[in-house]
Amino acid sequence: MKAVIVSDSHGLTDELAQIVMRHRHEVNLFIHCGDSELPAEADAIAPFAVVRGNCDWTAAFPDERIEEADGVRLFVTHGHLYGVKTSLLRLYYRAKEAGANIVCFGHSHLAGAEQIDDVLFINPGSIALPRGRKEKTYAVLEMDRGRTFIQFCDIGGRPIPGLEKTFSI
Repeated sequence: MKAVIVSDSHGLTDELAQIVMRHRHEVNLFIHCGDSELPAEADAIAPFAVVRGNCDWTAAFPDERIEEADGVRLFVTHGHLYGVKTSLLRLYYRAKEAGANIVCFGHSHLAGAEQIDDVLFINPGSIALPRGRKEKTYAVLEMDRGRTFIQFCDIGGRPIPGLEKTFSI
C-alpha cells in the first residue's frame, strides 16, 4: 500500500494538481488532512480523501474519516478538534476507538511521524505555510510486509534528507 498525504494547502490548486500528476501511477490513495480552503467541487481536491480543517468553511467535508487499503485502517482528521498542537493523547484515544493503525493529521504545519504503542501518527506538514523548516512538505507512506516507510518530500517532489522514517506497523 502506498499513499500520498498532504495538509494545510490553504487555497493552492496548481501544487495539489502537480503532486497528483507526479504520483498518480504509483499510489493507492491520496489523503488531504484539511485546510484546503477549496470548495468540494474543485478539480484540484477531487482525487483526495479530504477532511475539514479549521479554515474550511464548507460542510461538504467530514471532520474525520476512515480509509482502508490493503488491510490497513487509516484515521484522517485535521487535528484542531483533538488539540494536536499540545498533545497527541486525545488523538491516540480516538484512533484506538476507531481501530486505526495509522493516523493522518495536520493543523500544526509541522512535518513529522512518530509511533505511540501500535499507532503511527503522520503529519505531512504544509505545502503552503510550513513551520519549523523552510521546505513546503508532504508525505509519502509506503507499507510492505510489516515495514512502514515515510518519506517527506518538498513541493517539487524531492525527498528531504534526514526526515525519512521506518516503522514496524
